[in-house]
Amino acid sequence: MIIILYIAALIFALAFTVLVVYLAKTLKAAQRTLDNVATTLGGLEKQMEGISTETTSLLHKTNELADDIGDKSQKLNTLVDGVKGIGDSVNDFNQSLRTISSNLKDSANDQSDNATQALKWGKVGIDLYKKWQKEKTPTN
Repeated sequence: MIIILYIAALIFALAFTVLVVYLAKTLKAAQRTLDNVATTLGGLEKQMEGISTETTSLLHKTNELADDIGDKSQKLNTLVDGVKGIGDSVNDFNQSLRTISSNLKDSANDQSDNATQALKWGKVGIDLYKKWQKEKTPTN
């Protein structure tokens, strides 16, 4: 019976040795995998640092560009306001010319009868002057 106990202990020791060997192989493979993961994560961390730096730089440039666009937009608004003022002045000038033209036309229409009378009187005066000149010169 003691022999059975020794055989059982030997089988247990062999089984335990096999278990330890396979467990050691598994842990070594897991360690290699974790080392690879650590290396990959280290590279990824470096890449993320580069991306973070570039993103920060891009954000600063974008903010500067937005400020520049805002300044130029403000200057352009000033220019547009100036052009609008010129357009308003031209419209006012055109309206003034229309008013003057309309007043002149109305005045000409009102004074056309007087002008006609003045022309008739002028013609009569010229005719009288010519007659007077004829009478003044001796006839031969």
